[in-house]
Amino acid sequence: MTDTSTTASELRTALLRSDPNLSKFNPLSRILAHDDFNTGLHGWVELGGNYDGQGNLESLDRHFRDFRSPQLSTCDFFDVGTHGAMSGTYALKLATRPYPGHTATAIRRLTMSGRGLLQIEAYIAYKAEATLDEDDADNAFGDMEWDGNKHPSEAQFGAFTVATDLCGDGGLRYHTVARYQNADEEGNMLRQWKYPVVPEPTPREHFEGKVDYPYATDFTAPNPEDWRVYGEPQELCMNEVPTKVNWHYLRWVIDTDKRKNVELQLNDRVMDWSHVPVPPYEERYGSLENLLNFYFSVRTLSGKRNFLYLDSVVISADW
Repeated sequence: MTDTSTTASELRTALLRSDPNLSKFNPLSRILAHDDFNTGLHGWVELGGNYDGQGNLESLDRHFRDFRSPQLSTCDFFDVGTHGAMSGTYALKLATRPYPGHTATAIRRLTMSGRGLLQIEAYIAYKAEATLDEDDADNAFGDMEWDGNKHPSEAQFGAFTVATDLCGDGGLRYHTVARYQNADEEGNMLRQWKYPVVPEPTPREHFEGKVDYPYATDFTAPNPEDWRVYGEPQELCMNEVPTKVNWHYLRWVIDTDKRKNVELQLNDRVMDWSHVPVPPYEERYGSLENLLNFYFSVRTLSGKRNFLYLDSVVISADW
């Protein structure tokens, strides 16, 4: 490295570290988006399905019809009042319905002006909804029974996912997907990272009569046998009750030149994801050249409402 480039690198590092909004991130050389939800939604919207030329929403895939829109939240809870975000007042909240399998989503739509490393970073928190009643049965769920430390709500949180929808080079489309599976339908604690080995079903496949899934199907990969476990379980900080919010640092790197995963980080655990497969669609897609979408989702399996909060997000690239 020359003296000039060393100086430029040191200057960039100094500028990032002196910025209270960016110093908590480790972006690649070009920041494509810095979404601080104190200043709005920044283009994060519900992942809606495709509808026909008449605007007929009945033409949407059934499992795409009710993902619920993300919303700005001050993280209000019945006992502590307005919690606020990690930095400032507002976070982006994804909230499911109280229905087993229901998913809430937030997607950010961009396009690629190059190929190479691409990274998303975020500070996230996850919760199941607090219960307010006098039923003794609410003091236990699955592996978790209230003992002053463990809380049944921890087992009532299903999973959160970060993923992409990418397309280029003549319609070659693929997804990279990382899911944290906290618990299963019965409340058995898994705390496991997972990835699918098939691309997610698309509205075109539905239109062609190849797929048709019911409401609340896992849209990322409907068949549980198409999911694989990555590594050892990772315990996160739910912090005992559903109204304490602790923010987790998430960083995920992919390579859009090689169309592969690179690395996933959650707090102090850095995971080599370079061997995690990225299956493309067999058929090419039109109208999507240079597609670059990121999405987050949260899925309840217990039927208790699940929430995923995003304090802020940075998307960066090395091109």
